[in-house]
Amino acid sequence: MSRIPLVDLAAAHAEVAEEVEAGFKRVIAETAFVGGAEVAAFEQEYAAFSGLAHCVGVANGTDALELALRAVGVGPGTEVILPANTFIATAEAVARCGAKVVLVDCDPRTYLIDTEAALAAVTPATKAIAPVHLYGQMAEVERLAEAGVAIVEDAAQCQGATRHGRAAGAGGIAATSFYPGKNLGAYGDAGAVVTDTEELATTVRTLGSHGGLRKYHHDLIGVNSRLDGLQAVVLRAKLARLADWNDRRRAAAARYHELLADLDVVLPETLDGNEHVWHIYCVRVPGGRRDAVLERLNAAGVGAGIHYPIPVHKTGAFAHLGGSFPNAETVAPEILSLPIYPQITPAQQARVAEALAAALAA
Repeated sequence: MSRIPLVDLAAAHAEVAEEVEAGFKRVIAETAFVGGAEVAAFEQEYAAFSGLAHCVGVANGTDALELALRAVGVGPGTEVILPANTFIATAEAVARCGAKVVLVDCDPRTYLIDTEAALAAVTPATKAIAPVHLYGQMAEVERLAEAGVAIVEDAAQCQGATRHGRAAGAGGIAATSFYPGKNLGAYGDAGAVVTDTEELATTVRTLGSHGGLRKYHHDLIGVNSRLDGLQAVVLRAKLARLADWNDRRRAAAARYHELLADLDVVLPETLDGNEHVWHIYCVRVPGGRRDAVLERLNAAGVGAGIHYPIPVHKTGAFAHLGGSFPNAETVAPEILSLPIYPQITPAQQARVAEALAAALAA
């Protein structure tokens, strides 16, 4: 019996292969390998898809976060509040700006940043709050904005998601990743920053191009972080399908809700006001059984995984932060990600559910 992958990149490629091949030929013929017409077109199209005025393509999602943070003034002597349960890139980006990482706990139901804890953590040194739109749904950005500091959204997992009808970056700035496994994934590393504010977009573009928008004119100390033309081709082809692919993910999530309703797992919840895009379908396996269940699923040909097994303050890189974040520490050893992607079939999901039931009963 064939293996069910956690993410099926081959199935996604099959839907766009002809367009990608034609686009690669265009880029090669024009030798527009960094920037160029394909990048400009993608930036316009992704901004429009997001309902925002500006999109700046960059080399990867971590760079996108750093450049967005720097654009709002994050630097030495400032603090940035972020959740303890996130991929380490969120904290890395803050550290790379020379700022202090301030961790807060997560909500025990949605695993999104604890809004009240974030608001309570604001100090005179706080320059920004960086909520992580985890698993495909958005945090309470409208409430976090009450803090009166910049909101720099980590939108790496929520392309196409909305909160009260608004996408990430509306009224502020958001960074996203186009790592291959994302809802909108490139064929390598890529990322972008989106915003409605022209000044922020210009600053991000300047910082990502060695600190200048004209060759050999360097107004800021920047970095080299630009989107490649070949990646833009892939992203344009996939973006044209993203709304449909997200609808298919929602249907798959609804199917899992039904299939898993009677199993001894905690099903994911959607925050009121959110349009979820189900980048990850994450359940919780209580009772210290998660690792054994994961091993049994993998042995049965089900590509389950974990997002994320170690809270930021428990990593070697950020152990110096210390602190106790009970919800994040409780969730980490229980979370289990099940296969989900637009092309997953009902039969595959039924097989996942059967394998999970058997793994729980073993």
